[in-house]
Amino acid sequence: MRYSHLFVLLFALTSAGSLLASGGDHEESGHDESGHDESGHEEGGHEEEEGAAELSEVQIRTAGIETIAVQHSDIADIIVAPGEVALNAYRTTKVTPRIEAQIVQRHARLGDTVTTGQALVTLSSVAVAGAQGELMVSDREWKRVKKLGRKVVSERRYVEAQVARQQAYAKLRAYGMTDVQIQKLLQQADASRATGELVLLSPQQGTVIRDNFIVGELAEPGRELFIITDESTLWVDARLTPEDAASVHVGASARINVNGRWLDGEVTQAQHVLDESTRTLPVRIQIANPDDQLHPGQFVSVEIQSAQRKPGIAVPVAAVLRSPDGDWQVFIEEAPGRYEPKEIEVLRTVGRQMVIDGLKDGERIVSKGAFFIQSEIAKGGFEIHNH
Repeated sequence: MRYSHLFVLLFALTSAGSLLASGGDHEESGHDESGHDESGHEEGGHEEEEGAAELSEVQIRTAGIETIAVQHSDIADIIVAPGEVALNAYRTTKVTPRIEAQIVQRHARLGDTVTTGQALVTLSSVAVAGAQGELMVSDREWKRVKKLGRKVVSERRYVEAQVARQQAYAKLRAYGMTDVQIQKLLQQADASRATGELVLLSPQQGTVIRDNFIVGELAEPGRELFIITDESTLWVDARLTPEDAASVHVGASARINVNGRWLDGEVTQAQHVLDESTRTLPVRIQIANPDDQLHPGQFVSVEIQSAQRKPGIAVPVAAVLRSPDGDWQVFIEEAPGRYEPKEIEVLRTVGRQMVIDGLKDGERIVSKGAFFIQSEIAKGGFEIHNH
């Protein structure tokens, strides 16, 4: 009897150990009898949840999110070329004496902003003094003859007095005196006011960019005393290959890069003669110069819209981002307030747009605020690439 009880006890202990071992193995496997794991997925399968952002109206307004519907269209190519900033010759003038004269006084300096009619320099000329005296004498004679009238003086004397006054007046105008300056001279009763003084005035509004002279020196006719230019609009001369130049037309849109900032312009002129040294054709672009960012002689990068076009889908550069795995992506608006990433292929960059592949006509993508959406998805721990 004793041995039979001992046998039953050993059998019970052995069975209990087997049950414990079986239970432990089941817990480690993490599967139930139906073949599902603890996460609810079927054994042998894996389903990856795609990242998406659900945003409220407040978040959309705060982040400035905007969407557009993409569409295939003909897109102009962009020609990239080096360029050099130059003065706008149509808004630049040189101030020079028309006769030999001594420089008496300077009224403007390099870098000054001047207005039309502002005094720049005072000159003194023997020839001007003689012309001033002639005008004052002939003007008085003409006034006397005209007062007497044709009935008193002969026709010849009347005409001679009139012509002499006109010629003296024209001579001073040719020397550089303005009508206002001449009228002030004629208002002087004393003929000793014919001193030969000549004040050169600014012919335009702009900035003095050159004043290479010394007070007291004798200036010859045509001597460059000042250069004044309106720097609000400048030229950029881009040099293109003959092949590229053939696809660029006057009026084409263009832009230049200055210190990381883009400035818009327009092609205004195109040369038809090759540069002998570079074998390129210069193309002239007119650019607005806000805040005086551009200066003549400065080198810039130029992008010009070509007349050649290719079909494709173009989206704003801000709409395309790099995903964490390095692929290009955009965000699709699946529903109001719901945005999902979608991988695309960037074919080329055209100005402020990217030509891409991987979208269908009519799909709405985020054009502004894509970075905010990407950040929101990343904070949620989602995978932000699409397979």
